[in-house]
Amino acid sequence: MNYQSTANPLLISNFEEAVFKGLPDSSGLYMPMQIPQLPSSFFSQLHELSLSEIGFQVLRPFVGSEINETTFRNIVDETLSFPIPLRQIHDQVYSLELFHGPTLAFKDVGARFLARILGHFATLSNRSITVLVATSGDTGSAVAHGFYGVQNVDVVVLYPKGKVSDFQRRQMTTLGENIQAIEIDGTFDDCQDLVKQAFLDRNLQDKYNLTSANSINVARFLPQMVYYFWAVAQLKSTYSPSPETPVNVSVPSGNYGNLTAGLLAKRMGLGIDHFIAAANANNSFPNYLTTGSYSPKPSIATLSNAMDVGAPSNVRRIDALYDSDPKRIAHDVHSGSFSNQDCLQTIDYVYNTYRYILDPHGAIGYKALSLAPEHGISIFLETAHPIKFKEVVEAVIPDQVTLPSHVEGNLNEEFILSLNKDYSTFKEYLISSR
Repeated sequence: MNYQSTANPLLISNFEEAVFKGLPDSSGLYMPMQIPQLPSSFFSQLHELSLSEIGFQVLRPFVGSEINETTFRNIVDETLSFPIPLRQIHDQVYSLELFHGPTLAFKDVGARFLARILGHFATLSNRSITVLVATSGDTGSAVAHGFYGVQNVDVVVLYPKGKVSDFQRRQMTTLGENIQAIEIDGTFDDCQDLVKQAFLDRNLQDKYNLTSANSINVARFLPQMVYYFWAVAQLKSTYSPSPETPVNVSVPSGNYGNLTAGLLAKRMGLGIDHFIAAANANNSFPNYLTTGSYSPKPSIATLSNAMDVGAPSNVRRIDALYDSDPKRIAHDVHSGSFSNQDCLQTIDYVYNTYRYILDPHGAIGYKALSLAPEHGISIFLETAHPIKFKEVVEAVIPDQVTLPSHVEGNLNEEFILSLNKDYSTFKEYLISSR
């Protein structure tokens, strides 16, 4: 499979190069040049397949012959080694729980896949790699744990100072070894801009083999397609809905990599009728679908902080799928923006009505189901465990949120470097630390 830039289709790379570079030599993002169509036999057997087998068959076309079948199966098996259950909340409303991985967030899937892909290629080529990642909360912890101890790979995580939860921060800052966490005096968008500038700095890129673990990297967002297929598989195997029943999926959205992955899954033939892009106060994308004009804004801090992205990168990929036509996008995607008050009221309502505890991101996803067509099955993505936002959640519900038994506490010493948002300062750090 070859990949091309959304800004310049003449810039073409194979899978390995796209993963290593993160960004093409332009202002665009990599997109697959073709979207493979899965055979009807795959969908007829979907409910009988394991999560790992679904992952292998969905992702294999995007890698092609660049990784042999045995190695790639092992990568997928290691990536998808934890459950992703579909849980019925009430009536025809379901939660797809994406928080059962090691860092309790949906980004564990993409981070583990990318870490193993990069580790494989780095070993084959015998080169060292520096992974740069900006995070508004969950990406950083998932990447840090996914890459922890991987040979020939150093990870630099940038997060906005004071704008991630204590739990999220400690997941990034207590590892050490090949993981460096940097708090930036600014917003997530400032962190992301530093990463993008570093990638476009050819001298820096060539010298240190920089790549990204944000959803701008194809190996980060592509595996997120898998859990949409797995959700539909579980619907068929456990709940047996009528084949004619429409399926709507609400996606809490920040940088829109998750939504992009879902739209690719739909293009591959998966039977999802509509998506709902659930935004918090950072409403650039809902406004785009409403007005037809995309106007990124500075990010706004909210309770659902992993979604605090004012200039989401993956809008370019969505545009590439729909020829930059917001009316075509709106045919498949509904979108709305919801406030902190909406978030808290939803946590309260769902707990008191159904005894289900939402995190602030899942709460936005659940609230956005109000935008779905009135009939059909509704699935919302529960993207993080409530323990990651313990203070917010416990201020609303009467129960305590407990740490899952498979997750260790974050009691180790923190290793934090503080920098301002000036690129020259960040570049100087990268040079001096290598």
